[in-house]
Amino acid sequence: MFAVSLGDDGAELRPLEPWQAEEFFAHIERGREFIGRYVGLPDAAEDLASARAFLQSYADKAAADAGRIYGIWLDGTLVGGVLFRTFDPAMGSCEAGCWLEPSAAGRGLVTRAVRVIIDWAVEQRGMHRVEWQVSSANKPSIAVAQRLGMTYEGALRESYAYRGTRHDMESWSILAPEWRERRASAA
Repeated sequence: MFAVSLGDDGAELRPLEPWQAEEFFAHIERGREFIGRYVGLPDAAEDLASARAFLQSYADKAAADAGRIYGIWLDGTLVGGVLFRTFDPAMGSCEAGCWLEPSAAGRGLVTRAVRVIIDWAVEQRGMHRVEWQVSSANKPSIAVAQRLGMTYEGALRESYAYRGTRHDMESWSILAPEWRERRASAA
């Protein structure tokens, strides 16, 4: 298995696989309320069996080249993750996403991890468009999109019903030429 360093703070990015279901479920339990404020991941991992099934669904997506999931470990503890919720090589388009438990918030881990997966999607897989869908109320996730240089494309008003509340969903994206230009100017 590979691990990609996310900096010199002990953070690394690794594939998150079904055999890690117990660790994944323990992580979700630690952050269940915080993670579940805007995303349904905790609802998809209500117990060990459903956590394993969720990870298996991403293993199946990876095998079909239709999605991927990676964990973020900090000093050996799983504290969050990033994923390609959708991944369509034929169309050259994918949707990235993230989650994080509260103990790891505010360290830039998600931004660093998403940079790694966008680099891979654009440079290795030839993706042209990377999307980011986020509740308008999820200010930390919107800040990630902004730090990554994504363009705000608009909001679908009250398009997402979640836990009894309708959320406006913002669409952000970055195109491969924009990503490459941004990475070159940062070097």
